[in-house]
Amino acid sequence: MSDYGDMLFSIGEFSRVTGLTVKALRFYHEEGVLAPARIDAVSGYRYYAARQVEVARAVTLLRRLEFPVKEIRAILARQGDAEHVAEALARQKAALEEKIKQQKQAVQALREFIAAERQDPLMSLESSVQEKELPPMLVAGIRTRGKYGDCGALFGKLCRGAAGAAAGPPMMLIYDQEFKENDADFEACVPLKKTKAIAGANVRELHGGKALTLIHKGPYSEVGPTYERLFKHAKEKGYRIATPCREVYLKGPGMIFRGNPKNYLTEIQIIVESA
Repeated sequence: MSDYGDMLFSIGEFSRVTGLTVKALRFYHEEGVLAPARIDAVSGYRYYAARQVEVARAVTLLRRLEFPVKEIRAILARQGDAEHVAEALARQKAALEEKIKQQKQAVQALREFIAAERQDPLMSLESSVQEKELPPMLVAGIRTRGKYGDCGALFGKLCRGAAGAAAGPPMMLIYDQEFKENDADFEACVPLKKTKAIAGANVRELHGGKALTLIHKGPYSEVGPTYERLFKHAKEKGYRIATPCREVYLKGPGMIFRGNPKNYLTEIQIIVESA
């Protein structure tokens, strides 16, 4: 009379007993984790011994604990070595704790991102012209001629190059005194917290100075009235306007969402000098 442990189950029966799908059993066979006790030479049918039920249940447990297949194979190969198994469990515990920590950080980052997207753009929005003293700042810039809309691609290049060194929102320096549609002279800039060489960019200190500033809310194409208010203020104060003027992009299209142009925030800064 055969011992129970030598009793053979078909792959379907073994699947029912262990709770592992036939597909999973075939996968574990291919990966060298749980091989059938016998394979029929003619039909190719797989048969599993009753003694393998506990092994299959151990595999199920280890997979639930998120062990990779390679680790499961190593544990089963030394299943009689209690110290080895304990060390493997401790390593996996530490790995899962680190994963949980990273996921919590990701959740917090998502909370902050969603909160920023939902923030009312009108909150703390300056509605009157401000006079500020702009400090010198280190920037990386790419100056070119073309359409103002071309600056987007330049900002992408600068931001990629400045990864880890960027120190604020991107800005555009406009060197023309008048509006130009197709041949504008402008420079895309990214502030830096430390000197970093960026291919194709001029890294330098941008001079500071007294400036009139006003935050424009809305699409970039509707920025004209904001400039009008700044120029009027400069004339009323008897200031002379120096170039370049600056557009600092506080809130605009993001890397994931384009956003609503009506909520874009751009701080216009014009350097002024006493007449």
